[in-house]
Formats: sequence, C-alpha cells, structure tokens
Amino acid sequence: MTIKPIAVAKTKIMDASEGLAKFPEFSPREDMQNNKHIYTQSIITALMNYLGSSDTTYVGSEVPLGWMASVRQGVLIPDLMVALNCDVDRINGQDGYELQSQPHPPEFALEVASVSTAQRDYTEKRAGYANYGVLEYWRFDPTDGRRYPAGLAGDRLAGGVYEPVELEYYGDGNKRGYSEALGLYVCWEDGELRLYDPMTESYLRTHEEDAARAEAEVAARRMEAARADYADARADNADARAEAAEARAAEADARAEAEAARAEAAEARAAAADAKAEAEAARAESEAEARRRAEAEARRRADAVIRELQEQLARARGDG
Repeated sequence: MTIKPIAVAKTKIMDASEGLAKFPEFSPREDMQNNKHIYTQSIITALMNYLGSSDTTYVGSEVPLGWMASVRQGVLIPDLMVALNCDVDRINGQDGYELQSQPHPPEFALEVASVSTAQRDYTEKRAGYANYGVLEYWRFDPTDGRRYPAGLAGDRLAGGVYEPVELEYYGDGNKRGYSEALGLYVCWEDGELRLYDPMTESYLRTHEEDAARAEAEVAARRMEAARADYADARADNADARAEAAEARAAEADARAEAEAARAEAAEARAAAADAKAEAEAARAESEAEARRRAEAEARRRADAVIRELQEQLARARGDG
C-alpha cells in the first residue's frame, strides 16, 4: 500500500509578540507502553544527546502534530517524534508541531502498539503521517505481532509515497531497520525498543546503562587512586630504606674514624714511650682526656644521627 502526502502550506511564522495559538489539551494514553518503552529506556534523552543542537532539534513524546494549532480535527499524537532544523521555541510555545508554521514536516515518527490504538496505528495514522509529509513512520510492537501485524515495521517516503523499510533479522527473533532520518538502526530486541549507531557500533544507552557506566567509571577512578596511594607508600618505604642505609653507612664511617683516632693515639703513645716519665704521664693524661672527649663527641654525633633517622623512619611509617 502506498500513500501520497500532500504538500505542507507555507505561511509567515508569527513573531513572539503577536502571540501563538496553542494546541488543545489531549487526554494522556491510558496504557503504560510509552513509559515502559520510551521513558524508562531514556529514548528521548539518548536521541537528544546523539543528535545535539537542542536549539533546532526537537525530540518529544505525545506531542500534537497538525496543520494548525487551532484545529483539533486530524491532529496526530506520535509516541515519539523527531524534527530537525525546526523552530523549537515555537513548538514549546504552541504545545505542539504546527505544520503551517514550521519549515518542514518532522523527519521521524514512531508509535508503540497498545490494545486500544493498534489497528488505528496501521491504518488511519499511517495515512495521516503520510498526508503530513512525515519522512519516516515506524511501528513497534513489544508483543512481536499480537497487536501489530509485525513486531517492527517502518515506512519511508520515496518518490512521494510510503515504501516499507527493509528489515534485518539477527539473534533469536530480533529484527532491525535502518532509519535514514536518524542515521540509526531502529531495533526490536527481546521485546525492547533499542537504537543502534552503526558508526560507533554501539546502542544508545538507557538510564540503567548510563548509571552502570557511571558506577564503573567511579569504581575505576577509586581503583586508580588506590593504586596511586599504594605506589606512593612503596616509594615512601623505599626512601625510608635508603635513608636507613645512609645512616648505617654514616655510623660505619664514624666507627672507622674512631678506630683511626685510636690508632693515631696508640702511635702517639708508642712515640712518647722514650720520653721522660713525667712528660709521658702528663701526655698520657692529656691524651686520655682527649680520647674521652673525642669518644664522647663521636658517640653524641652518632646518637644524634641515629635518633634523626629513627624519627624519619617513624614518620615515613606513619604516613604510609
């Protein structure tokens, strides 16, 4: 079945100061299909993040679409709508997409099957979207054919008529079709609506997947911080060991100096043996006093060095 759209009338877009006609309020859907398959899956947020340019790109759910905001007849309310290079402020101001005031029809519309709307989605709405010139119209049935004739189907305007989009099948009954309007694959995957980016070879993420990725990134950062702390502790311990080795070397040098001093004193005593007894006694006493002072000073210096190194080692262990 092919459906020919009619041209969208172009009129002057009113300035904000002229006031904007608003679409009437419509009753919300009674089923939970949008909440389950669009809001919970964060399809709108994922598409906005993917498409960018929020000033000129509109992605919304249950947004009225019609020729004129003031005319209720013929208004369609897609479960998901995407419009590129449009007047986003006007959409928000009019609470809907007024075709006569926008530069072109939306590029993408999608309906999620429900018991109350399934038949209309495949007949009246399909004809209506084609009549409005919507570039692509997709249908998603989570029950895989119990409400719609198929779990997933899409139409694309080609030569002024709707032609079906070819689907690919993969896995256990999963299927997908490429949306030229979005540059993404629209997927029926295990009863869920997913959008797949062939450029990055990845799905647009859901809220749960975003949260899981954020948690993984936090855990990775914590792990990296722990590794850095461990490396710092090892470096501090290595520094402490190096300082302890230097202290031991300094102590050995002090002992060597003391030994040399003792050897020199022994030589002095031997040389003084031939001197007079009184001079030898005087010199011996003087040398003994000198030795005591030298040894006390050496001990004091060695003790000071050891205490300083012990304090540094204690601080290094405390920091670690």
